[in-house]
Amino acid sequence: MSINPSGPWWVAPSDRGLGRKISLRSAMIFAIVVGVIAGAFGASSTGSLFGHSVNLVKSTSAIERPVGSVAEIAQRVLPSVVSIEAESSDGGATGSGFVIDSSGYILTNNHVIAASVTSGGAITVRLNDGSSYDAKVVGRDGSYDLAVLKIIGASLKALQFGDSDKVAVGDSVIAIGSPLGLTGTVTLGIISAKDRAVTAGESSEENSFINALQTDAAINPGNSGGPLVDATGAVIGVNSAIASLGSTFNSQTGSIGLGFAIPINQARKTADQLIKNGKATYPAMGISVDMNYSGDGALIAKSDKAILPGGPAAKAGLKAGDIITSIDGRAITSPEELIVAIRARNIGDTIEVTFKRGKELKTVTMTLTVAK
Repeated sequence: MSINPSGPWWVAPSDRGLGRKISLRSAMIFAIVVGVIAGAFGASSTGSLFGHSVNLVKSTSAIERPVGSVAEIAQRVLPSVVSIEAESSDGGATGSGFVIDSSGYILTNNHVIAASVTSGGAITVRLNDGSSYDAKVVGRDGSYDLAVLKIIGASLKALQFGDSDKVAVGDSVIAIGSPLGLTGTVTLGIISAKDRAVTAGESSEENSFINALQTDAAINPGNSGGPLVDATGAVIGVNSAIASLGSTFNSQTGSIGLGFAIPINQARKTADQLIKNGKATYPAMGISVDMNYSGDGALIAKSDKAILPGGPAAKAGLKAGDIITSIDGRAITSPEELIVAIRARNIGDTIEVTFKRGKELKTVTMTLTVAK
């Protein structure tokens, strides 16, 4: 069904519809039958129809929604989900976010507010109750596509964090946000896959590399930055990207059941850094990879500057032209997958790296350091 911007999406019944052709006699017969049926079932309200007393049943029972139902979870989570309007020289963008601290901190995607920050535009946060607040950018990071905003003066309740490491394929999930500006939209799905290497970004300078959770819960433009919650209502991911087949709205693409979310364990770590330092750090091997390489694995660029002197890779003996094929047993099939796999780790982690040098396959260990 298409939405008509100049009128309602529903269609009023035609004056020439079949309902208009019922004769007065037929209507009387129909009314009598209804009266007999109503009288047979009994009621709490009395009236008179053709001399007969009738009782109309009134339902007084409230609908009880069990704890853990989609409706119950939505009622708990929605008050902590916000819509974000970010003005920019290009006209602006809309997205979603959610409260991570009752003092006013809100987590969203960097790409929702990046253009606004660059052009000095205003950012407005709209709560589920309709109230709106000016927002300040506390910190943002394009590499992880995350940003933290802060608003002052609102009564807020933070959402509970889950553990994205414990999520299993097939787990039920709920996506909440403002797709196409439709605030408070709730969609249901499952975790379709884990550890998907997803690259997104408006430009090469703002590219993000996500070790994503994949879901079939409907996610559309405007859902970005909203929470993906589990069957308890705890946040397990930040909805961030979709894969689509064609353009359907304002040169953007709609959901085909392939949505991707940043795991909350990564998002929480980055948010903490942004709040404390205004910027995020991430681990690195100390290498440059050839992003145009199309073979299996990740090719260390054939350049004199491809290996950082004194870095983890240099200490482990890697060289320009080596092809990395796995990290801790996880197969690496592309440069993007290598970047995602490393950024999913922590600074100081020791990893096992398998690589090819010519026809020889080697395995070394190294300790990740802060990216420079």
